[in-house]
Amino acid sequence: MQGTTSRTRATILQLILVPGLITLAVTILRLVGELQQWSPIFFGRAAGGGSALVGISWLPLIFGPYFGVKFTRADQAPVSAGRAFGFTMLGLVLFVIAGYVGFGSEFFSFPGRMAMGYVLMAVATGVTVVGWPRLGKTLLAYGYAARIPVVVIMYFAIAGNWGTHYDALPPEYSGPTAVFGKYALIGLLPQLVFWIAYTVIVGALLGVIAAAVTWRKKPPILQPTTPLSG
Repeated sequence: MQGTTSRTRATILQLILVPGLITLAVTILRLVGELQQWSPIFFGRAAGGGSALVGISWLPLIFGPYFGVKFTRADQAPVSAGRAFGFTMLGLVLFVIAGYVGFGSEFFSFPGRMAMGYVLMAVATGVTVVGWPRLGKTLLAYGYAARIPVVVIMYFAIAGNWGTHYDALPPEYSGPTAVFGKYALIGLLPQLVFWIAYTVIVGALLGVIAAAVTWRKKPPILQPTTPLSG
């Protein structure tokens, strides 16, 4: 059992190595572009990134299908495509509810709403992983590989007031003003909960769809035929 677990971890690390390096390169490019004040269309400095074209939030749309196709071609498709899709959709629904309860309508304004939102996001991530564990765990590992460098950058950006989207405060921000308080609220929690959930759920949804298409296109396995006797 321990040997199987070690091989699984090795496989996941091998799979996410190149995507992780690509993501790190995009993160560094984004940081340099913002510090050099390049075009805001590509390197927006507003809070949340301002939907800038250069960013890592687009990459799960690519790597989710990439991982899904990779597993399917290696005959590691989910036991049940319906189960994988169903759990992923359930995770997506929980993720949307989490965002609405924790950060959406003022109708749900109550003490601890943000904490509840983050807890629901973590649950949504876990539910999604259950649907297709191999894909879910790979996306989870990729998500942390993608976001941990951002977490590090955000600390120094907030402490140094770099004027990038990494330290920009959301509109009407009313949270802590101390460096670590701001860092925890706009850095640690969003990066390690919200963006991980986003990566896993969006990546899994597109990965399951890509896997289903790939499976349908796979040539059938020909069975040996018994030659007819004279």
